Amino acid sequence: MTTALDLNAVKARQQVTWASGDYGAVAALIHPISEWLVAEADLSAGARVLDVATGTGNAAIAAARCGCAVIGVDYVPELLERGHARAEAERLPVTFVTGDAEQLAYPDDSFDAVLSVVGVMFAPNQERAASELVRVCRPGGTIALASWTPQGFIGELFRTVGRHVPPPPGLRPPVQWGDEDRVRELLGGAVGELRAVRREFVFRFETPEEFAGFFRANYGPTLKAFEALPEERHPELHADLVELARTHNRSTDATVRISAEYLEVVAHLSPGPA
Repeated sequence: MTTALDLNAVKARQQVTWASGDYGAVAALIHPISEWLVAEADLSAGARVLDVATGTGNAAIAAARCGCAVIGVDYVPELLERGHARAEAERLPVTFVTGDAEQLAYPDDSFDAVLSVVGVMFAPNQERAASELVRVCRPGGTIALASWTPQGFIGELFRTVGRHVPPPPGLRPPVQWGDEDRVRELLGGAVGELRAVRREFVFRFETPEEFAGFFRANYGPTLKAFEALPEERHPELHADLVELARTHNRSTDATVRISAEYLEVVAHLSPGPA
């Protein structure tokens, strides 16, 4: 079993990882996932909304467009600064706060809806993070999540990188949040109704090499994997990323289209006592 101390060490490394590269460039590509999730969550204007592990604010900004009162929380200040600049540019009133998904600084039942788009799935202590989502959401409220699936392209990307730089032993894979049974287990008995749908986001690049270069330069987990390897092994990982893109390419022309599966979950908590 992984100890609490191990998880804290993992979390510290994660903060450095997500602050490296330019996750904002990746988030800009996948912003539609947040718009689709917020549409499915059917938020009401004026609703109190928390976006957990907000990153650069994709889901928070999407909820703010619905007229919601939104807070975005993340443990990487550099990403929050980018989110604040984005919301300010669109004149959307989003509050960005530094915080930990496993220890949310809000009272019980504080929010009408709690969101997370490929964010909370990376919390090292999955059970603790899930219990926090439920705790701060009011009875009858909504928890809406989008998480990469184990069998999808990003799950395969993690396994490809992991063959070169193995993850910490005993740590649950983040993509378990993309398994419906596991999400039901994590959210527990507080959920009255849960709808889970597998969806696909399409990454588009001109060549497989461009894909490999983009993820190496911008995506923290990939960038840090390269940094962890001796320089003479960099070509091996690069070649595997290029081959991964070629294998998953569904384009009918000379470009690259990669379908990345994720699980969209909209859960409604049971109402409180009448």
